[in-house]
Amino acid sequence: MVKWSEEYTKLHPDIRIDVSAGGAGKGMADVLGGLVDIGMVSREIYPEEIEKGAFWIAVAKDAVVPVFNKDNPYAEDILNHGVSRQVFTDIFITGKVTTWGEVLGKPEITEKLHVYTRSDACGAAQTWAQYLGFAQEDLLGVGVYGDPGIVEAVGSDEVGIGYGNLNFVYDASTGVPSPGVFALPLDLDGNGAIESRERVYDTKSDVIVAIEQGIYPSPPARALHLVTKGSPEGVVKEFMIWILTEGQQYVSETGYIGLGERIQEELKNLEG
Repeated sequence: MVKWSEEYTKLHPDIRIDVSAGGAGKGMADVLGGLVDIGMVSREIYPEEIEKGAFWIAVAKDAVVPVFNKDNPYAEDILNHGVSRQVFTDIFITGKVTTWGEVLGKPEITEKLHVYTRSDACGAAQTWAQYLGFAQEDLLGVGVYGDPGIVEAVGSDEVGIGYGNLNFVYDASTGVPSPGVFALPLDLDGNGAIESRERVYDTKSDVIVAIEQGIYPSPPARALHLVTKGSPEGVVKEFMIWILTEGQQYVSETGYIGLGERIQEELKNLEG
């Protein structure tokens, strides 16, 4: 959004766009409360929000990626074994899995795992919970504010586990995992081994390709939305149309994933 606002105001210097962050919950609350013209919401739109007048379009795609500490004493085994959705559920929802031995199927390993989740209402937590079949409020763990907080907490805890948005799990400039963490592979077929098709985590580019090819599931891959209260009009509508047309050239440059053929559907929705 920062890049889009910068490029759009170069074309329209008479328009001022202020961008601020705060999580999907704040984005939705602020736009429905009339405090902002456009809210950024990185999760599905709820029926009760639609009833309050929320109008939305998808503008790009992103993904939530689980992480663990790179200095975990069992890091190599974890990268080769991965974690199935059921085990993630038993870590983040039921609390039945409490040791790395239980994760790896090796009862002789009794090292506890420390679970971190988001303390703020956000799209990342809701999307991760949705992947597990639940809601953000069902997630267990020590609450930490923001993506940088989660990555820092896990990166500082040898037995930590958490999740974060793609652009925080990986370094923005190099595309390799952020300091202190590794992406935790999803064992998609639940066979207890990360096979070649599932090895998509070395760099951010690898994950993006996996999302585009449908290998990395959705959720935790997800669309990113812009929301207005009621159908947008005037300069707000013009800005949103530009985002879906000329503005799409900046999506991959900023580390996100384009919508592909869905663009036309979103333009149709926007133009009414």
